[in-house]
Amino acid sequence: MLSRMQDIEQFGKLDTGTTPASICAWVAQLFRVRHTEVGLLKLSGTLLHFVHPAELKAAGAIPLASSSVAARTARTQRAELFNNFANVDHFSVFELVKLGDNGFDDQAIQKLMSAPLLAPDGNLIGVIQVSRKAPRLGAAGPDFTEDDLKKLEEVGRVVGKLMAGEK
Repeated sequence: MLSRMQDIEQFGKLDTGTTPASICAWVAQLFRVRHTEVGLLKLSGTLLHFVHPAELKAAGAIPLASSSVAARTARTQRAELFNNFANVDHFSVFELVKLGDNGFDDQAIQKLMSAPLLAPDGNLIGVIQVSRKAPRLGAAGPDFTEDDLKKLEEVGRVVGKLMAGEK
């Protein structure tokens, strides 16, 4: 198994032609979650728009002024970790979108990490989130650790550079 730094170094070899789906697939592999449990949001003005999962692109946008975790991550530019996410005030409308099929998803986000995506100049580009979804907390798998959160922060810097190169 690769160390955290080896993981990030290998991840950093991706180039600006890398797609959001392939970035999220790589992140899912790093954290041992499903690719639909990785959210990639891009900042546009005062709104965060989902880039991945694709099903959430049409679900709406998150205003930076909102109380959502993604908005708070964007405003503060600080990573956060929640291993009991059901008790956190958040926009649950995005959880109702069934990923992969039409209809509603019977799984809710139980655990979540959120980190800012920063361009090399320090400007905010967006937010990346990794979650564990399940019908209940006990079925959601292992808790995220502080080491996981540090890894996600490093991933956020790499993804920020990639997304800044897309312009």
